[in-house]
Amino acid sequence: TACEITDCLGGDWSLWIPSWLPSWCPTSENQLKMAEDRMLQCVDGSFSRQYVPISGGNLLWTLTFNTDGVKGKTPVVLLHGFGCGVGLWAHNLCALSQRRPVYALDLLGFGQSSRPLFSTDAQEAEEQFVESIEQWRAKVGLEAMILLGHNLGGYLAASYSLKYPGRVKHIILVEPWGFPERPDTADEDRPIPVWIKALGAMLSPFNPLAGLRLVGPLGPTLVQTLRPDFKRKFSSMFSDNTVSEYIYHLNVQTPSGETAFKNMTIPYGWAKRPMLQRIGLLQPEIPITIIYGSRSSIDGHSGNTIKAMRPSSHVEIIAIRGAGHYVYADQPDDFNRRVLQVCDQMD
Repeated sequence: TACEITDCLGGDWSLWIPSWLPSWCPTSENQLKMAEDRMLQCVDGSFSRQYVPISGGNLLWTLTFNTDGVKGKTPVVLLHGFGCGVGLWAHNLCALSQRRPVYALDLLGFGQSSRPLFSTDAQEAEEQFVESIEQWRAKVGLEAMILLGHNLGGYLAASYSLKYPGRVKHIILVEPWGFPERPDTADEDRPIPVWIKALGAMLSPFNPLAGLRLVGPLGPTLVQTLRPDFKRKFSSMFSDNTVSEYIYHLNVQTPSGETAFKNMTIPYGWAKRPMLQRIGLLQPEIPITIIYGSRSSIDGHSGNTIKAMRPSSHVEIIAIRGAGHYVYADQPDDFNRRVLQVCDQMD
């Protein structure tokens, strides 16, 4: 799942750290803000940044592009994946806003958005995410949207569209999480080793990224060591550790959305409420585009399943050559071009 800084480290080990050690994790909300500012310094053109208020005193951090330049075009709303934030769209924001408005928001519980307490019930937590997006839409004043979601954002885009179909003109699912059901039995050709099952059982009570908070001051170095690929993905923009520092500060704040995500999963990262069980209920006139990276380890069969479930609806599957799970950063030019083509079919 997105921003897998640790695959299965993750209740939350960091909560065991005494409260009298405030400097254990070298981070703060201001450091996260500065890290995001550095991520966006290479984004050309003017754009606005604001906190959009929703219910419960919560705020959703939002970037807005090209709202005045193009009239009559359905805006694209970008929903990031697990452990990510608006800064990771740095390769895409300018290109996608060439011909229509683009909004990118930090999901509730992630990034610079508010980090409230979520329900421990998977369905209720999912509804909290969905309602926050709907309240955000109403506050911003959008009549309808093209929803583009990566990873967890794809799952939430589908869930939102099921509840508020009149607000969605097109769904673009980018390497979506949470669609297939967990297999009843392991693949006979690829059985899960006993030690992995034992480790998974031992760590299952913990949040996915708790290990990052547990190591405290070593966290930034851990991100650089475990995920050197992120530096490569953005090497055309940054030659230093800007990206890994942003990812670090994103994921060592209060683990609000992270805990919600944990409560929406069952062991080995499968969704408690698989979206394929419900996506067939989506109104048939809403088109779906699924984008995968050709080198991704994510199961791409869900796209074919959706296509079979919606024979009378528009379902398009796009594979981006040379891209992995972070397709929008691995092959940004190809990704941006294909997304623009999809959007131009709309209006």
